Order: sequence, then C-alpha cells, then structure tokens
Amino acid sequence: MSKNHHRMLLLAALWLGCVAAAAAFQLASRDTKDWIETLERPERIKSQKIDEVLAVLNLKPGMVVADLGAGSGIFARPMAKAVGPKGKVYAVDIDKGLLDYINERAKKENVNNIVTVLGEYSDPKIPKKDVDLAFFNDVLHHIENRATYLKALARYIKPTGQVVIVEMDKNDPNTPHKDKPELLLSRQQIDQWMADAGFKPVKENTELFPGTKHFVFYGRK
Repeated sequence: MSKNHHRMLLLAALWLGCVAAAAAFQLASRDTKDWIETLERPERIKSQKIDEVLAVLNLKPGMVVADLGAGSGIFARPMAKAVGPKGKVYAVDIDKGLLDYINERAKKENVNNIVTVLGEYSDPKIPKKDVDLAFFNDVLHHIENRATYLKALARYIKPTGQVVIVEMDKNDPNTPHKDKPELLLSRQQIDQWMADAGFKPVKENTELFPGTKHFVFYGRK
C-alpha cells in the first residue's frame, strides 16, 4: 500500500469517527426528510395544541423569542406572527436542512421576522444576548449534554427573560419513549439543570397536558 493511499484511508477513518461522535450528541436523530414528515403530520400538529400553548406563553408584540430545536417551524411561524414585525423569533436547530425548510415556508407565508440559527450540540449560538423568552417543546430529551447546553443558553437570555420547557413526563405510562430510558427526563433533573444555569421555576401550567407533559416557566434566581 502506498503512503498516499494509507494517508487517504486514515483521513477517511478520522472523518467517519468525527461524524459518529457528532451524531452521538443528538439522541434519537433522523434525516431531514424524515423529521419534516414526522413533525408536520396533521395528527402530531393537533397533539401539540399550538394555539393553546401560545395563549399560555402570552407573547407580546416586540418580544424576542428563541425556539430551541425549532424543527420544521410549527411553533416558530405562529410565534413570529404573535410578536409582530417589531419582534423576532430565532429558530434554532442543528439541522441545516430543517432551517432551509423553515426559511422556505416563512417566505411562502410572508413571515419576515424569523431568523434561522444553526446551533451547535452544546450551544445554541444565538447571535445576540437579547432573548426575552427561550422555548423548548419536546426537545430537551434529544440533547445529550443538557446541563452544558442550558448553561450556554443562559448567556443569551435577558436579565428579565425566561426559559419555558415543555417536556414529556417520564411517569406517564404511555409516554412515546417508555422503552428508551435515555430519553426520559424527570422534573427533578430538569429543575436541577436549570438551577445550575441560574434559573428557578416561577410558573407551571398543569391543565394543558395533564399527566403527560411538564410545562414550566423558569426565571432568573
């Protein structure tokens, strides 16, 4: 085997190793097309109770919102309309294909105040420290290094800003991930990670997803 051939094989092996290592930082990942089909299913959209969630969030014109793990943008689009032209929604995801889809849909629907952000596995990489409300919807369990990510997120939140987490309740016997313990988070774990990031629970909605999801607002300690 020539030295050049050996070098090419070594580089290929290193590249594959890097890809595998990166993939490990997002749990239960899929390809872009599969994600879009899954996230945009009418029955799933109905189950998310988007209008009711937005009513609880009580977004105001001019607010800056970060939709973490924005996916196909099912929350980012109505959020952008709620905060109005003077407001802004950062649609953050690690999948560029999903961000391209969000931009495409926003253009078709004439929504001009969504800023797509290609985040990293341990840092959302929001371009400014101006977020009034950061929102996770069924996303936190997909992040492997949750404590690290939440500490990084805290840097982008205004002193008066909040983080809202909607996350599946691991005690729900019918939770979709009951056979995947690595995707099941307890409320105690989430509260501890948020405390380590400098936040405490300030409000909780228990009516919208009773027994199936936590819906908690966190503010600065």
